[in-house]
Order: sequence, then C-alpha cells, then structure tokens
Amino acid sequence: MASVIATPSTHRPAPPAPEPAARAMTSSPPDEAAARRSLRGQIAKLERELAEAAARTTPEDRIEWSTVTPGLAGPRLLGLGELERLRDDLAERLHEVRVVHADRAAREAVKRDQLAALLRDPARHRFVRITRRDVGEPGCGAWESRPRLGLIGMLAGWWHVKISSGCPLSGAQRP
Repeated sequence: MASVIATPSTHRPAPPAPEPAARAMTSSPPDEAAARRSLRGQIAKLERELAEAAARTTPEDRIEWSTVTPGLAGPRLLGLGELERLRDDLAERLHEVRVVHADRAAREAVKRDQLAALLRDPARHRFVRITRRDVGEPGCGAWESRPRLGLIGMLAGWWHVKISSGCPLSGAQRP
C-alpha cells in the first residue's frame, strides 16, 4: 500500500460568488428581443381586453374607436419606444372604455331601482316610463304607470303598471 504524504497544496480556493447586486451591475444590458416579446405580449393582452370591451359596448356609449395611432401608419418593425407608446395608448383607451361601462352600469342600477319602486307603488310614480334599454335589457319593451279606466281611474287613484309588448312592426311589414 502506498503511503499518503502530505505535500503543500498549490491549489487556491475559488473566490466567493459575487453578491446579487454586484452581479446585476456586471451583467450585460437588457436583451432587446426579450423586451420586445414582453411588450408584444402586453399589447396582445390589451388588444384582447379592448375587443372584449367592444363586444359589451352599445351605440349609446358613444365610444370613439380609432384604428390609426398617429405616427404608426404603415407596416414596419416598431422600436421599443414605439411599442411602449402603443401599449400606453391601448391601456388608456381600455381605461376610458371601462369608465364608460361603469357609468352605464350605474345608470342602469338606478333605473332598476326606479323600476322596483314603480312596480311596488304605481300611484306614487304617475306616468313614469322605463324602457328595457334603460335597465340594460335587450328589446323595445317598457314599463309605464298608467291610470286604470283613463280619466276615471286617474281621479279615483286607480293606477297600475302597463308593460308594453315590445317593438312595433315597421311600416313595410304592416298589411
């Protein structure tokens, strides 16, 4: 068996790993391709959300849907600054659409409360008319507080809610 003789080591220990903050300063600048991928992903998400919001929009919302962003006309590869401006523009438009939708939802909630009060006590809400569109429902129907038996019912305090049957036929379809 061979004996192991201790000899002085010429092997030096490895220097300690740099701290994370030091590593960040010595690393290369951010990868432009990764930044582009990230921005394109954010833009795609915002466009998808804006399209979903457009599907819930009604003509009464009066939202301006511009398709051309100034300075970005024509096909070309957008720089990082242009991608960031496009992302910020889409985020701003989406915020505006969400504000319009929230306002409409608040108006519809008020009208639904008015409708509930109208149905509970038609005499206190004389000649009030609430349409289906006012409460966010599709169609042309309406609820209206009317006196029973016309003038006699109005004088006697006999009120009821009349529900319209919906959209009238157009003039071309009538016989």
